[in-house]
Amino acid sequence: MSLPAQTTDLAALVAAAAHERGGADPVLVDVRSRMDLADAFVVVSAPTPRQVSAVAEEVMDRVARAVRLRPAHIEGRGGGTWILIDYSDLVVHVMGQQDREYYALERLWGDCPATRLEDGAEAARREAAARSLAHAAAEGGA
Repeated sequence: MSLPAQTTDLAALVAAAAHERGGADPVLVDVRSRMDLADAFVVVSAPTPRQVSAVAEEVMDRVARAVRLRPAHIEGRGGGTWILIDYSDLVVHVMGQQDREYYALERLWGDCPATRLEDGAEAARREAAARSLAHAAAEGGA
């Protein structure tokens, strides 16, 4: 069974936002078989603490603008080496490259399906589709 479309759309939006601020190698890990608290993780890295912070802020800003969603919880915002952004169904891990290599979340959750996310033009196209879906949903509920 594949992830819900809402989760994959949000993950694509996160990848596009991360790419905009220098985030690298976004990976979507489906953790539904191992935990009930979230459907998936997105793990993305950045080379410096300043960029880790910039990527995390861009993710939060872009998600808030595009789908009007705020994180349920944020951890590590002041440290700049690993910031966790909890959107309930999707948990985003923005990590410095060294922390990502050391903690190896993709290997830790190695028995869960993982997908490398696109960045750049394809992610931007998906972001536009997510905005359209959010707009249509807002108009339908109004």
